[in-house]
Amino acid sequence: MSLRGKTALVTGGGRGIGRAIAEHLAAAGARVVLTGRTLGEIEEVAGKIGGLAIRADLAERAGVEGLLAALPGHAERIDMLVNNAGLADSAPLARTTNTMWDTALALNVTAAFELCRALVPPMVAAGWGRVVNVASNAGISGYSYTSAYCASKHALVGLTRALAAELARTPVTVNAVCPGWVDTRMSDEATRRIADTTKRSTEEARAALERMSPQRRLLAPAEVAHVVLMLCADEARGVHGQAIPIDGGQVMA
Repeated sequence: MSLRGKTALVTGGGRGIGRAIAEHLAAAGARVVLTGRTLGEIEEVAGKIGGLAIRADLAERAGVEGLLAALPGHAERIDMLVNNAGLADSAPLARTTNTMWDTALALNVTAAFELCRALVPPMVAAGWGRVVNVASNAGISGYSYTSAYCASKHALVGLTRALAAELARTPVTVNAVCPGWVDTRMSDEATRRIADTTKRSTEEARAALERMSPQRRLLAPAEVAHVVLMLCADEARGVHGQAIPIDGGQVMA
């Protein structure tokens, strides 16, 4: 597969799934623009893959606006938009604060909406484009203690389907990937929360996450990146409006 001559924007590209996606797209020949809140992380990845780094906090509307204002100085246009930036706070309903709810919606879905609104019309005009939203299997199922996260990821899947219906007669495809637990810093934080709450060891807490998958393991970030790369291929034109679980068979859609 060659993406030579194409430019991708990967949000949350400094670590975990976002980093793996950036590396896979660059290996296929794409020029990759990375965003993230930690400048050192995205600069390190950009240096490794020959990409560009723009610091942006997409949980803030000003951060999205600043990113969009900065992009013309780095790329003539964006051909592939990978909305990967996100967070996964958890708490029982009674302890889920307005701030937790607002931040989850802002970062996990509103930022993706605003980037799509700005960047998809130029893709349509240019005659080619790909949008891949990194959702979660929590966007197609429900989990306890994650009301804000589940709601935001369901909204991201809904956005994916609505845009796909609207854009079906254009040369732009829109899809979502829906990972289960992936071996990243986010799963490390979840392991610590489980251990603290249940008084289990970190090893026992991690094993509890692994048991959620029929394969009894956490995914590697590269497994998610591989599916994102596939969706960006010309040959994937017929894959449109899909929410693809990548979780070892936990959710069968």
